[in-house]
Formats: sequence, structure tokens, C-alpha cells
Amino acid sequence: MAKPKSLFEREAREELVRRMESIDPRRGPLWGKMNAGQMLAHIIASLRMSTGELPTKPKRTPLKNPLGRWLIIYGMKTWPKGAPSAPELLADPPAEWDADLALFRELLEQVGTRSPAGEWPPHPAFGKLTGTQWGHLSYKHVEHHLRQFGA
Repeated sequence: MAKPKSLFEREAREELVRRMESIDPRRGPLWGKMNAGQMLAHIIASLRMSTGELPTKPKRTPLKNPLGRWLIIYGMKTWPKGAPSAPELLADPPAEWDADLALFRELLEQVGTRSPAGEWPPHPAFGKLTGTQWGHLSYKHVEHHLRQFGA
């Protein structure tokens, strides 16, 4: 199995930025209900969640089981389409595309240059995660939404 990519890898962050910049904000999704602006606002909220800046309420879910968590973070090649999202990650309306794109770049760098060994907040669905797990999960989440918009 190939090593999963992580936000802690500079090349992985650069790839995500290039792909996000390639999206035409007027383009519709290949699946799902979000438009491009809503998707970018959702990604920004998820990055804020990973730093603890956006608190979330814990959910009762089988993903808190170590095996379920491992399967999603490391075992599955892609994020499942139609997976539910924490309501807090859908609450912020999109701002202007270029402003949100700049904020995405800033938050991606902020998260990716944090120490994986530091203290990380719990995830609403997965519970307590290490920084390393946050790095892989966050990369996979952003990558999922980039594929949603053909990037």
C-alpha cells in the first residue's frame, strides 16, 4: 500500500493549492449539492476545526473505533461520496472566491507547518486523533472535494 499523503508534506500542500486554483468557481460539482464557493467555505471550516479554532460537537459514530478510524484514514483510497459532515462545517456561507482562496492557502500552510507531535483537538466523528492522523485525514478530505469539482 502506498504511503498516504499528508498536509505536513510541502509538496502535498502545493499540489492541493494548484488544484484548488484550477477550479472555476462557476463550475458545478460532479456529485453532491455544494457549489464551488460552498465547498471552499466547507474546507476552510474543516481546516479551522483541525486547529481547534472552530469547536465542534462530538457525534456518536463507529468511526471512533480504532479500526473504523484506520480504515477511513489509511485503508480507503478515497473519501466516500455523500459522507455526512459536521453541521459546523456547513454553517459559514462562502465569501468572495479569491478571498476564500487566499484564506485556504493561509490555513493550509498554518495546519501543515504545525508540529504533528503537538496537541490536536478531537474530531467530531473520529474522536481523539494524533497530529499525524489529522494530516492524512485533512489531505484526504481536501482531495475528495477537489475530485468533486474535477480538479
